[in-house]
Amino acid sequence: MAENIAPRSAEFRPKPPRASAAPVCGDGCRVPAATAATCAGDPHVTVPVAYDGVLLLGFGGPEGQDDVIPFLRNVTAGRGIPDERLEEVAHHYRHFGGISPINEHNRELKAALDAELAVRGIDLPVYWGNRNWMPYVADALQDAHDAGHTRLLAIATSAYSSYSSCRQYREDLADAVEATGLSGAVEIDKVRQFFDHPGFVTPFAEGVADGLARLHEGGLVDDEIEILFSTHSIPNSDADRSGPPERGFGAGGAYVAQHTAVAETIMSRLGSSCAWQLVFQSRSGPPQVPWLEPDINDAMAELPARGRKAVLIVPLGFVSDHMEVLWDLDTEAMETADELGLTAIRTPTPATHPAYVAGLVDLMVERLNGTAAADRAHETDLGPWYDVCRPGCCENKRLGFQPALAGIAP
Repeated sequence: MAENIAPRSAEFRPKPPRASAAPVCGDGCRVPAATAATCAGDPHVTVPVAYDGVLLLGFGGPEGQDDVIPFLRNVTAGRGIPDERLEEVAHHYRHFGGISPINEHNRELKAALDAELAVRGIDLPVYWGNRNWMPYVADALQDAHDAGHTRLLAIATSAYSSYSSCRQYREDLADAVEATGLSGAVEIDKVRQFFDHPGFVTPFAEGVADGLARLHEGGLVDDEIEILFSTHSIPNSDADRSGPPERGFGAGGAYVAQHTAVAETIMSRLGSSCAWQLVFQSRSGPPQVPWLEPDINDAMAELPARGRKAVLIVPLGFVSDHMEVLWDLDTEAMETADELGLTAIRTPTPATHPAYVAGLVDLMVERLNGTAAADRAHETDLGPWYDVCRPGCCENKRLGFQPALAGIAP
């Protein structure tokens, strides 16, 4: 398997600019840069495709103190935020030596995927690239092309539908094709959102079961425990626009609906009588802009008056221990729980859990084999989600529809 690992000492390069236009579609093709099986734009592709490589797409993070501000410039590119203000939000990274765990997690995930593919006898090299730090998506794409791999299947390390967790990764692919000059030389499809795939749900269900068992062993009963399923807050306007408009999800869009459905599935699977709620964290926008609520800390503040003595925090929106998990949950939320006199346990993220790794490879196999939608694994009534994003899916209100792959325009 080909390696694609940027050394920590790599000289900083800014991320590629936004694409000026999506790659040109061929005659009758509705999906830019797609394979022949996908270009018609059907929601689920049921024709086998002989992919020859995988693009693993990550968010990226700094790997030292000197990287923090350049990384935050990448994250906030186009917003005109001065370094002085960026430094105000850099303290999370400074606290951990300027190192985000996310890149190492993706190195570990890549290695685990390589191993799972090898065990199954599937010859698909995995190329890893990030949105906001080296190696960038364009680096991964260039490496794949240089190795002769031009029919690629992308997997974003994000399970849900929204601008930042799906469409922006599709925009990253369009940016990478233009930055490398490979329009017409590569074909790129993307696996479906996997929020309700058993490989993603199982690690969380196991974590909740283990956490409840520990609390019960400590003498607590269900009525004294509240389960907080936590995910990243996003602007209400982005949440409302998440998912295909024709699905009519209403307030919170597909983003809230998907998280809620997964939480309900976990609780049903376990047969627990504990109270639970969906909460949000890591808000970063201006106070005048409405973001999804309640914040996890605000939600906890109301629990003692309801007789709760413990919280089980489930990082349902995260695939690994990102900085938002280490700081906002393991630091801030734990401090809040301590101040309120609440016992608190945080359950694991999927990371490289065998079920999660196997599930990601299952998603690849769906596309390699052209598996019918009716035969695809999913644990909620919302799935299986689409192989090809529908028109108007996950618009960013501030930016509008930018060029993107793996979906029908806009």
